[in-house]
Amino acid sequence: QVHLVESGGGSVQAGGSQRLSCTASGPAVNRNCLGWFRQPPGKGREGVAVITSDGLTTYTDSVKGRFTISQDNAKNTLYLQMNSLKPEDTAMYYCVAGPMFKCYSGSRWDSIGYYWGRGTQVTVSK
Repeated sequence: QVHLVESGGGSVQAGGSQRLSCTASGPAVNRNCLGWFRQPPGKGREGVAVITSDGLTTYTDSVKGRFTISQDNAKNTLYLQMNSLKPEDTAMYYCVAGPMFKCYSGSRWDSIGYYWGRGTQVTVSK
Protein backbone atom coordinates (compact mmCIF):
# COMPACT_ATOMS: atom_id res chain seq x y z
CA GLN A 1 0.00 0.00 0.00
CA VAL A 2 1.34 3.43 -0.97
CA HIS A 3 0.86 6.32 1.45
CA LEU A 4 1.01 9.91 0.18
CA VAL A 5 0.84 13.11 2.22
CA GLU A 6 0.69 16.54 0.57
CA SER A 7 1.64 19.89 2.09
CA GLY A 8 2.30 23.46 1.01
CA GLY A 9 -1.10 24.63 -0.13
CA GLY A 10 -2.62 27.96 0.77
CA SER A 11 -3.69 31.30 -0.67
CA VAL A 12 -1.62 33.38 -3.06
CA GLN A 13 -2.20 36.33 -5.35
CA ALA A 14 -2.19 35.99 -9.12
CA GLY A 15 1.33 36.11 -10.47
CA GLY A 16 2.76 34.64 -7.31
CA SER A 17 4.46 31.34 -6.62
CA GLN A 18 3.89 28.36 -4.39
CA ARG A 19 5.60 25.01 -3.85
CA LEU A 20 3.76 21.84 -2.99
CA SER A 21 5.42 18.84 -1.40
CA CYS A 22 4.38 15.22 -1.12
CA THR A 23 6.02 12.55 0.99
CA ALA A 24 5.61 9.01 -0.28
CA SER A 25 6.03 5.61 1.29
CA GLY A 26 5.25 2.04 0.35
CA PRO A 27 6.47 -0.44 -2.26
CA ALA A 28 8.83 1.22 -4.72
CA VAL A 29 7.31 -0.63 -7.67
CA ASN A 30 4.13 1.38 -7.13
CA ARG A 31 6.02 4.70 -6.89
CA ASN A 32 7.99 4.65 -10.14
CA CYS A 33 5.56 7.15 -11.63
CA LEU A 34 4.70 10.12 -9.42
CA GLY A 35 2.54 13.07 -10.28
CA TRP A 36 0.10 15.80 -9.46
CA PHE A 37 -3.57 16.06 -10.32
CA ARG A 38 -5.94 18.87 -9.45
CA GLN A 39 -9.66 19.40 -9.11
CA PRO A 40 -10.96 22.94 -9.60
CA PRO A 41 -14.20 23.92 -7.83
CA GLY A 42 -17.18 22.32 -9.52
CA LYS A 43 -15.07 20.45 -12.07
CA GLY A 44 -13.51 17.03 -12.51
CA ARG A 45 -9.99 15.96 -11.71
CA GLU A 46 -7.28 16.71 -14.27
CA GLY A 47 -3.68 15.67 -14.58
CA VAL A 48 -1.06 18.39 -14.12
CA ALA A 49 2.37 16.77 -14.28
CA VAL A 50 4.07 13.40 -13.90
CA ILE A 51 7.67 12.29 -13.37
CA THR A 52 9.28 8.88 -13.66
CA SER A 53 11.76 7.49 -11.15
CA ASP A 54 14.55 8.33 -13.60
CA GLY A 55 13.40 11.92 -14.02
CA LEU A 56 11.38 12.05 -17.23
CA THR A 57 8.68 14.70 -16.92
CA THR A 58 5.42 15.40 -18.74
CA TYR A 59 3.12 18.39 -18.26
CA THR A 60 -0.38 19.23 -19.30
CA ASP A 61 -0.45 22.11 -21.77
CA SER A 62 -2.02 24.66 -19.42
CA VAL A 63 0.92 24.60 -16.98
CA LYS A 64 3.89 24.22 -19.34
CA GLY A 65 6.51 26.88 -18.68
CA ARG A 66 4.95 27.80 -15.33
CA PHE A 67 5.04 24.62 -13.22
CA THR A 68 7.98 22.34 -12.52
CA ILE A 69 7.72 18.84 -11.07
CA SER A 70 10.74 17.38 -9.31
CA GLN A 71 11.65 14.75 -6.77
CA ASP A 72 14.20 14.05 -4.06
CA ASN A 73 14.58 10.29 -4.08
CA ALA A 74 16.67 10.29 -0.90
CA LYS A 75 13.81 11.98 0.95
CA ASN A 76 11.01 10.14 -0.89
CA THR A 77 9.54 13.55 -1.60
CA LEU A 78 7.82 14.93 -4.67
CA TYR A 79 7.55 18.65 -5.39
CA LEU A 80 5.50 20.93 -7.61
CA GLN A 81 6.91 24.42 -8.04
CA MET A 82 4.15 26.68 -9.34
CA ASN A 83 5.06 30.10 -10.76
CA SER A 84 3.02 32.80 -12.48
CA LEU A 85 -0.09 31.46 -10.83
CA LYS A 86 -3.48 32.33 -12.30
CA PRO A 87 -6.95 32.32 -10.70
CA GLU A 88 -7.81 29.33 -12.89
CA ASP A 89 -5.10 27.35 -11.08
CA THR A 90 -7.31 27.40 -7.99
CA ALA A 91 -7.97 23.78 -7.10
CA MET A 92 -7.43 20.95 -4.69
CA TYR A 93 -4.07 19.47 -5.64
CA TYR A 94 -3.48 15.75 -5.22
CA CYS A 95 -0.26 13.76 -5.22
CA VAL A 96 -0.47 10.43 -7.08
CA ALA A 97 1.76 7.40 -7.40
CA GLY A 98 1.68 4.43 -9.70
CA PRO A 99 3.72 1.88 -11.63
CA MET A 100 6.17 3.05 -14.28
CA PHE A 101 3.92 2.35 -17.26
CA LYS A 102 1.45 5.00 -16.12
CA CYS A 103 3.94 7.76 -16.90
CA TYR A 104 4.70 6.47 -20.37
CA SER A 105 1.28 5.45 -21.52
CA GLY A 106 -1.63 7.39 -22.93
CA SER A 107 -3.38 6.78 -19.63
CA ARG A 108 -1.04 9.07 -17.69
CA TRP A 109 -3.87 11.60 -17.27
CA ASP A 110 -6.37 8.88 -16.38
CA SER A 111 -7.05 8.98 -12.64
CA ILE A 112 -7.59 5.23 -12.55
CA GLY A 113 -4.55 3.15 -11.62
CA TYR A 114 -2.93 5.62 -9.22
CA TYR A 115 -2.68 5.76 -5.47
CA TRP A 116 -3.93 9.12 -4.16
CA GLY A 117 -3.11 11.48 -1.34
CA ARG A 118 -5.81 13.43 0.46
CA GLY A 119 -5.01 16.70 -1.28
CA THR A 120 -3.99 20.25 -0.43
CA GLN A 121 -5.95 23.36 -1.41
CA VAL A 122 -4.41 26.10 -3.53
CA THR A 123 -6.36 29.32 -3.94
CA VAL A 124 -5.19 32.03 -6.33
CA SER A 125 -6.87 35.42 -5.99
CA LYS A 126 -6.97 38.20 -8.60
